[in-house]
Amino acid sequence: MDLVEINGSMGEGGGQILRYSLSLSALTLKPVRVFNIRAKRDNPGLRPQHLTAVKALAMLTNASVRGDYVGSMEIVFEPKERLSGCFKLDIGTAGSISLVIQAILPELVFSDRDSRLEITGGTDVAWSPPIDYMRFVFKHNLSLIGIDIDIDLRRRGHYPRGGGVVVVYVKPVKDYINSINIVESKGVLNIKGLSHAVKLPRHVAERQASSALKYIEEKLGLKPVIDIESYPLDKDPHLGPGSGIVLYSDTKSGTRLGSDSLGERGKRAEDVGLEAAEKLVSTINTGMAFDKHMGDMFIPYLFLARGESCIGVSEITLHTLTAISVARKFMPDVEVNVVGEEGSPGKICVKSTGFKP
Repeated sequence: MDLVEINGSMGEGGGQILRYSLSLSALTLKPVRVFNIRAKRDNPGLRPQHLTAVKALAMLTNASVRGDYVGSMEIVFEPKERLSGCFKLDIGTAGSISLVIQAILPELVFSDRDSRLEITGGTDVAWSPPIDYMRFVFKHNLSLIGIDIDIDLRRRGHYPRGGGVVVVYVKPVKDYINSINIVESKGVLNIKGLSHAVKLPRHVAERQASSALKYIEEKLGLKPVIDIESYPLDKDPHLGPGSGIVLYSDTKSGTRLGSDSLGERGKRAEDVGLEAAEKLVSTINTGMAFDKHMGDMFIPYLFLARGESCIGVSEITLHTLTAISVARKFMPDVEVNVVGEEGSPGKICVKSTGFKP
């Protein structure tokens, strides 16, 4: 089988290209060579958190791998078979569990039996979707195309200690992934959320929630329901301190919009809540069916779905355009039409004959 060649410096030029390339290689069983890995970053090449996705996908496909070491600018990944079942994976420290889920899910969705994957690492870390976004937004939106997963948060893990534990359950699709045609939100039904603080006083989570609630009530006239997650400091099971908030809104078209903000040292809890609220209100006001993060996370599944799909996104991001470029390398016959400019709301339409192992 011909080797798929992917320049890791194209588009946004980050770790996303490697994850999507290996994910689609694992699914299609097409060998891939990725070069110039993370060439646009200050610390180019593979970092420890990227190696976790490599090792996970190699384990799930019995792949042979060359170049899988920290600092490597090139990797050759040759999958042999799709495996499924029960697996355990330890990312180490606070590497993002959410990004690993993104990478491995397509292979498990098309496996021949149910799978269970326990992952240890970071649940709420910078530059990646928090696990609550995956649980409340990503999971819901995937169900619209017939993908059945469950994400069970056992323990949170913040930078730098990590130690979070998440169990992912995946039921394989019986036939093809369903196409989807939802462009506009048609308005929102509610706004919900979860504000958490671990190894920190409860008032941190409460202040995050209060700030978000106040802003949303002022701007939209809706009163969010935001749950508080905190623990007695002497009985908190987490390894290190951290906080964050995820907000989400069910739309009248059946989709779910999301936003988030992560606490950090020196950042007021009120500012954390306000940041998430501003993001969600801005997304809702575009009138589109999906937020910008779902835009790029949906791309592999639109390519794999059978039929013609069209989704409306609150912003066409460089991440989304890069995901399309990577998917095209593996499925060149798929037709794609992006309506709108980068940085603005738009529509993505994908026409595919569908993928079936």
